[in-house]
Formats: sequence, structure tokens, C-alpha cells
Amino acid sequence: MNIAKTYNPKEAEDKWYSYWMDNGFFRSTPDDREPYTIVMPPPNVTGVLHMGHMLNNTIQDVLIRRARMQGKNACWVPGTDHASIATEAKVVAMLKEQGIDKKSISREEFLKYAWEWKEKYGGIILKQLEKLGASCDWERTKFTMDPDLSESVLDTFIKFYKEGYIYRGVRMVNWDPQGKTALSDEEVIRKEVNQKLYYIRYKVKDSNESVIIATTRPETIMADTAICINPNDERYQHLRGKSILVPLVNREIPIITDEYVDMEFGTGCLKVTPAHDLNDYELGQKHNLEVIDILNDDGTLNEKALILIGEDRFIARKKVVKLLEEVDQVEKIEDYKSQVGFSERTDAAIEPKLSMQWFCKMDELAKPALDYVLSGEVNLIPDKFTASYKHWMENVKDWCISRQLWWGQRIPAWYNDKNEWVVAKTEQEALQEFTNQGKSTNEIRQEEDVLDTWFSSGLWPMSVFDGVRNPDNEDFKYYYPTNDLVTAPEILFFWVARMMIMGHNYTEKAPFKNVYLTGIVRDKLGRKMSKSLGNSPDPIELMAQYGTDGVRVGMLLSSPAGNDLMFDVSYCEQGRNFANKIWNAFRLVKGWEISDVPAPASDQISAAWFEARFNQALIEIEEHFANYKLSDALMATYKLIWDDFCAWYLELIKPAYGSPIPRETFETVKTFFQNVLTLAHPFMPFLTEELWHDELFGQRAAGDCCIVAEYPRSNTFDEQIIKEFSIVKQVISEVRNVRNTKQISPKVALPLAINAQDISFAKYQDHIIKLANISELTFVNEKISGAVSFLAGRDECYIAMENNIDVDAERERITKEINYLKGFLTSVDKKLSNERFVQNAKPEIIQNEQNKKADAETKIKILEESLASLI
Repeated sequence: MNIAKTYNPKEAEDKWYSYWMDNGFFRSTPDDREPYTIVMPPPNVTGVLHMGHMLNNTIQDVLIRRARMQGKNACWVPGTDHASIATEAKVVAMLKEQGIDKKSISREEFLKYAWEWKEKYGGIILKQLEKLGASCDWERTKFTMDPDLSESVLDTFIKFYKEGYIYRGVRMVNWDPQGKTALSDEEVIRKEVNQKLYYIRYKVKDSNESVIIATTRPETIMADTAICINPNDERYQHLRGKSILVPLVNREIPIITDEYVDMEFGTGCLKVTPAHDLNDYELGQKHNLEVIDILNDDGTLNEKALILIGEDRFIARKKVVKLLEEVDQVEKIEDYKSQVGFSERTDAAIEPKLSMQWFCKMDELAKPALDYVLSGEVNLIPDKFTASYKHWMENVKDWCISRQLWWGQRIPAWYNDKNEWVVAKTEQEALQEFTNQGKSTNEIRQEEDVLDTWFSSGLWPMSVFDGVRNPDNEDFKYYYPTNDLVTAPEILFFWVARMMIMGHNYTEKAPFKNVYLTGIVRDKLGRKMSKSLGNSPDPIELMAQYGTDGVRVGMLLSSPAGNDLMFDVSYCEQGRNFANKIWNAFRLVKGWEISDVPAPASDQISAAWFEARFNQALIEIEEHFANYKLSDALMATYKLIWDDFCAWYLELIKPAYGSPIPRETFETVKTFFQNVLTLAHPFMPFLTEELWHDELFGQRAAGDCCIVAEYPRSNTFDEQIIKEFSIVKQVISEVRNVRNTKQISPKVALPLAINAQDISFAKYQDHIIKLANISELTFVNEKISGAVSFLAGRDECYIAMENNIDVDAERERITKEINYLKGFLTSVDKKLSNERFVQNAKPEIIQNEQNKKADAETKIKILEESLASLI
């Protein structure tokens, strides 16, 4: 068949993805091969594909495709996360649009709506990942609230409870007034916010005196239960033992002393509000202060506030300030910046709140998860994240695992009519437990709260293989621990650490060996991509415009591990151009006529050079993969194919116009082309599969597909031919450069003379004559006056211009090159004269610098002689 003039990505993508799926190439079952396992970080069921997903899943697909081609049993498990807070918010909003208030329906009715929403929208992102070419084992797709996964979560809760890690108690928690639920510390995002610092007068009881107190939260003064001063603060010694009247409500509160107070902040007086500040709570516990909670769960003021009941906290702030101004109790107001916590899911400002919650003790659980990283058993890539991981794990706080939601795994705890409780999986088991403990079994009811989503996703690498419920099953024993995890640094503590904690608790093994941490996708101005900024392109539209392979290449060209990706659509254009380059190279080869004439020696030399260069590049690429430098691996592949294969090898062996190519050379070209297709396949699966099946390669047997072709293995290579060929390429490039600068047509053949110093050019004559269009190639032992000269390595080359040379211009060119080399030589000398460098550098590095110096000195000498020969 004739190959189309231009590559049609959409046609190839639809055809080959369906083919791969229909033929089970993504499917994995245990066998005697080495397993290679990746579990997908499950995207939220609320999600649609964004640029972060594109990057993360492209990297996973590159790794899984390469492993598959290496003969490993590659298993990539996909799935989605139920995302309690985000999904419940979506369902509540949907119901609101229908005129239904969540409060007006039962839990069962709400969950029915939630499941309907999940079935309608929850699979969108997975279908979009198919467009990306994600070669997941879709038959293994999991959802964190599948019955078997939910049972695993409940079993884990009960296990941890019995082991003493889970407890219930009243603690100060992070409260999300919009989601109306508690959050763990990791779900709180700290942001610097422009605020006001209000200086408020508090009257001293039975005195005309007032104290000035600075606060950013005047709306909470009604909850104040003490004023605290530093015992070493001379300004306030006379107030010790006295009382203060809370502004607006005139409640009497004591003045207490504690060195906790910073004498330099504000006025040195602190209002203590135990119900609405974690530090104040601890101070209140220490001094046995009353706790007055004046906020409802939705962030409005309750009846304990006495004033402004029902007002939102931020509206109340403005109104309280106005009321204080009316009674002349505002001293001044200043602009102030401070860190404020926001909900990671709803972006609502967090309220510290005393609340009865379920917690998981983390001290003991965290130690093995830290040891895995510090010992190198689990590698964080890049390792710059190890320090922050260590700090977090060494300072971990107990994890609040209960959420005041309906969507999620309901906590397996049960209460009786006396509010006594037991932990049990079912109501029947709870009844038995109450009976065993001699407690009432009347009015048994289950805990209303659900578990934090991260509690369930922490089991993901185990639960997707049913390893929690059935650790002896064949899948779990074969695929676990997994190999590589690709995720974002911002969930290193949310998710990665907790998977290690739970994995160790169950198996005493880490759930993975390597954690590849991607960067944040930003625009070319450095801004994080987001819908609100309008700077995030639609990945589906990008793939339609540039082809999926083009977008995959574009993402990876600019994505070093752990560093933010400054994305620009021009990268996708570069990726598309790369695909077109390969396509056009294939069209060129396919268009050649074949003859059974003997192949010239020059073709055999060209083949020997490219084979050596291929193996050299492959070793470099393998090293990049070993170090998880996927961007560098792609760039090395890109240069090998674009430069070495297309721009040099194919041009070297290309037959003259209208002439056939020797069959031996043609067969070699086909072999090399298949090699570069297999090398490119993990990055560009669709284009490579399309070309793999072209009739040029003959009739493929069933199952002979690029997706399972053997990935190239590196061999030893001829370093000398690479060195020599680099000089030959330099000669050809310099001749072309002379043509450009002298405006000489490429069709005009030029005479070339070489004074060889480094290599013998005899076997490369045909290559130089062909690609540089040389009329006569001669070898000389002396300089040629009046000729344009240049250096290739240390070999002097001359092009006689028949006295048409511009002597002044040539003198200027050579002088510039000499000056450049002298500057370079100065920098090398400076390095070599640095005692610290010489003492600390490896011998091979010092030798390399000395080689640079000798080479520069030789070139300067040759150029100075050329300059002197100009007349």
C-alpha cells in the first residue's frame, strides 16, 4: 500500500488503541516472568483530565510500555477515588439545583443520588486516559468504594483499633465550615493573606484603665475567657490578679500570666479564646479556663455569642468592629499579613474547633515508613524531597480520620441508648460485643461519620489485589510489592507516607520501590495552571490539534522529575514535528527502488557508524531511565532519530535521484528503522505502531506488534568510528557553512584539501564528496595560501576560491576564532591553577581539562599560521 503524504494521528490512534484492547495487550495475569507493577494514583471521580493528569499518566505509560517490551509482565492498575469531600459537595450542589436540601432527605436517599452521580460522571477521566494511550489493564479497574475495597477499609479500621492505634476523643481539629467536616493537618493549605490587625480596648474591672489587645479576629472576642500577659513584662505587673470586661458582652474574665506570650507582638497582651485557637486551647487547658464555642458548624455565630447570632463569621467581623467603634473601643487598625489555613478541597478558611472525632496514633506507625526512605529501600526521586519527608515523619501528629459526611466508608462503630460504643464490622457483631461487655443492647445505631478518603486510598496498592482480605491470593503474592509509583509531591504525606504505613503494618514490606515525584505544570510565565486563571489548555483539544504522540513528547520534553514544568504549546508543536519527521523519513525510504547491485563500501561504513552510535545512545538512554530522567531519555532518543538517523545516516546512504538502492543497504536501513521505532514506542506509541505494520516490513504474524516488540539491548560499540565520524561530519558542516556565508549555490561543487592531523580520511572520501558536494578531494602536508580555511578537530581544511576570497573578511573570521579560543584557554588555565579544584577533582576530570587545554593550544597555533598565510 502507498503511505499517505501526511500522518493522520486520529486515524492511527483510534485504530491501534482498539486493536491493542481487542487483542489483550494490556492484560496481565501472573506467570513465570518478572512482574513490573504500577498502581495508578486514583483520580477523583469528580475529575476531568487536566495537564497534571496528562504528565503523570504519560510518565506511567512510558514506564509500563518499556517494561512490557523488555519482556516483563507489565501490570498497570487503574482506578478512581471516591473523594468524600469533593464528591459530596458536587452531589449537594446538584440536589440544590433540583430544589432539594440535603438536610431534607435521609442518608439512604442521599447515597442513592451520590451513586447515580458517580455512575454518570465518575468514569469520564478514565475514558479520557484511553485517548492518551494509557495501556492500563482496564479489566482490573478499581474504585475505592467497591464492595471488596470498602470491606478492606473496615477490616483495617478494626485491626488498627484492636492494635491500639485508633481512639475516639474530643480534640481541637481543623474544621471546614463549607464542607462541615473535620480535616487532617495535611488537608489544610497555608496561604499568606492580607488582613487587618485590630487594636481593641479591654476595660479593667473597677478601674478607669484599659488594656489594648491586638487581634486579627475580633469576631471571636465574645468567646474570650482570659487575658494573658508575660510575667516578665514590667508594663503590666500592676494588673496581676485583676479582671477584664469582655467588650460588647461585659463578661468578666481573669488576667493570667504565662511566658508563652510574646512581649514584642502587638501590645504584649493576648486574648485567650480556647474554643477558636489551638494555642489558646492548650493555654486554656494549662490554666483551667472555660471553653466557649460561639460558632456553628457552618461558620455562623451561635447563641453563646450573645450578639449577632446567625451571622457569618466574616460578616460578623465587620459588624463587631463597627459596634466597637461606636463605643470607642477601637484604638487603631493596621494592615497585616499572616498565614491562614484553607481547606484543600473547598478552599474555605479553616476554623480551629473542639470536636469529638476519631483519631489514629501516628508516632509508632510512622517510624517504619521513615526508615524505608532513610535506608534507601524506598527511593524518593528526586531525593531533594527526603529532607521534608523526614521532617514531617519525625514531627507527625495524630491523624483525624473521621469526616462528618455521608459519602464514604462509614466508620464501623456502634452506639447504644446510653451512648456507649463498640467497634464492630456489622450490627450483629456489635450486639454480641455489647453483650460480651455486659452493656445495654437497646437502640443500637451506627456511627454517622465516614472515614477520611486517604484512609482508604492508603490501602490502594494492597486492596486492588485483594491483599487485605486475602493476603495468600495469587495476584497479591505475585504483584506486591509494586515497582514504581508516579505521583505529585503535594500528596507525599497525604498518600505516599500512609501507603507505606499501612503496607508495613500488614506485610512488613514497603508497597513500592521507587516514588517518582512529578513537578507542577505551570504556564510559560511560571503560573500554576488552573481553570480560574484560564491558562490551562484542554488536553483533549491539544491531542486533537497536535496528535497524542506530539502532546506526550511535548509534555516530557519539559518535565524533569520533581521540578515544575513550564509548559508551552510550542512543545507540543515540537512533538508533532518530530512525528512528522519520522513519518517523512519512512516515506523517503519506502519510495526507493531496490537493485541487486553490490553495496558500496561507503554504505557499509555508514552502517557501522550508525550501529555504533545507536548503541552509544542506547547506553545513555538506559542510564537516564535508571535514574528516572525521562525527559533526558526522550531527548537522547529525539537526537538519535532526528540527527543521527534522519539527518545523517539516511542522507549518507540515499541513492542519487532516479537511481536504485542496493538491496543489502536497504535491508540494513529497514533493520535500523525497526530499531528506532522500538526505541521511540514508549514515548510515541501510535505512530510507531502504525509504521511497524507497513508492508515495507513484510506481512506481520499475529501478535507481531510494536507494543510487544523486544526493546533494544545495548552492545559494545566501536568508539573510534564515532570519534572519526564526528570529525567527518564537522568537515561536511563547515563546507556547508562556507557555502552559506559566501552565498555559493549548493549545486556548485567545490575543491577541498585536507591536511590531516588526527584521522585518516581515506575511507570517508565518498561520504565527504557526496554530502559536501566536493569536486576534488586532495590531501596535503602544507598550508594553501589564498584559500578559505577551517578546522575539523585539529585537521586543517582548505577550499580554494580561485582568488575570489575576501581576504579582509577571512582575516576577521580567523581573528574572532583565535580570540574565542584564547578566552576559552584562559578559563581552562584558571581552573587548572586552582589548588582546591586540582586536589578535590577526580583524576579523569583533571585529565579532561588538560586535554581541552592541549586541544585549544593546537588550534590557536594552526589558526595563527593560517592568518599569517593570508596575503
